[in-house]
Amino acid sequence: MMDPISMSIALGLFVGFVLAITGAGGAILSLPLLVFFLHLKMIDAAPISLMAIMISAAIAAALGLKSGIVRYKAATLLATFGVLFAPLGVYAAHQLPEKVLAILFSFVLLTVSWRSFQKYQTPTLLIGDDCDDPNGCDDEQKVEPACAVNPATSKLFWTAPCTHRLILTGGLSGFLSGLLGVGGGFIIVPTLHSISNLETKMIVATSLAVIALVSMASALSYAGNGAILWDIAVPFITATIAGMLVGRSLHSKIPSNISALIFGILSLTIAVLIFIKTAIVI
Repeated sequence: MMDPISMSIALGLFVGFVLAITGAGGAILSLPLLVFFLHLKMIDAAPISLMAIMISAAIAAALGLKSGIVRYKAATLLATFGVLFAPLGVYAAHQLPEKVLAILFSFVLLTVSWRSFQKYQTPTLLIGDDCDDPNGCDDEQKVEPACAVNPATSKLFWTAPCTHRLILTGGLSGFLSGLLGVGGGFIIVPTLHSISNLETKMIVATSLAVIALVSMASALSYAGNGAILWDIAVPFITATIAGMLVGRSLHSKIPSNISALIFGILSLTIAVLIFIKTAIVI
């Protein structure tokens, strides 16, 4: 059997490789893998997972910033309320039983898996597209999104519904980040698709910038509530970065719908394993 440090390195390499192939959302697999293979409690695995998410999202967001596709104002509003609610999620995580956290996390993974399978089946379909007419939708069928882009200035119209939705989305993603050690991208990305007409690359880049900041706030909150297992965290995070660098060479060679299928299968498998393990414990 591998010692904890060697296992941390192996898991980090795997997570980093999956991250490079499937995108920053792949970091959500960090927590369950740490729980299964290193037998950590979720409350101990969460800050390690959050630090891995923070670093991977920060690297991807930096590339987005360099390309000029991050929407600064939207990201700031989302991150502000995400950071405010993250400590509340951390507090709730310390109050809830381990099996409740496990069940909640498995539901999150099932949601992520379902959306990945959707992307595999219809890779060009945007989440939040309300038009399902095979003959196309005319202008009367299209509903102006709450956060529409001004074509003259390429900036968002800051309406009250837009602001309210962004505040709610930021708060919810921050709370779930603290509660379950996740990034919150599975909340932010589909919401931005449904309430805005931003390009997908802008939505993803903006989401990554928010995830990096909120994950950092959640990780710091965990650090303030107890000791972080640095002997596992350091080799795991270092190996995750190495795995990302190795996997980047394959990212462009794998079609996006295939990478979505791989991620969906992984998420579904781990969700089922969490259910089984929780049922046995109960």
